[in-house]
Amino acid sequence: MHDYLLQVAREGLYLVLIASAPPVLASMAVGLLVSIVQATTQIQEQTLTFVPKLIAVFLSLAIAGPWIGMQLLRFTRLVFEGFPAMF
Repeated sequence: MHDYLLQVAREGLYLVLIASAPPVLASMAVGLLVSIVQATTQIQEQTLTFVPKLIAVFLSLAIAGPWIGMQLLRFTRLVFEGFPAMF
């Protein structure tokens, strides 16, 4: 039982990292590009970065959403199939 709980915790943490990677990486890339544009044009408006990042995050979630859903479903099945072995 203890090994199963460790495996579920390990898989859960790994899933969080993998599922959150597409929107985080998209936001980081867009933030870097916008900051380079701001530095070259000397426009220092803080609200300028918000809308492109928001659009990039929504696009990345729309593109990677089915894959993230499949990973969440796989993890949920792993957890529910392991319940009988715990008792």
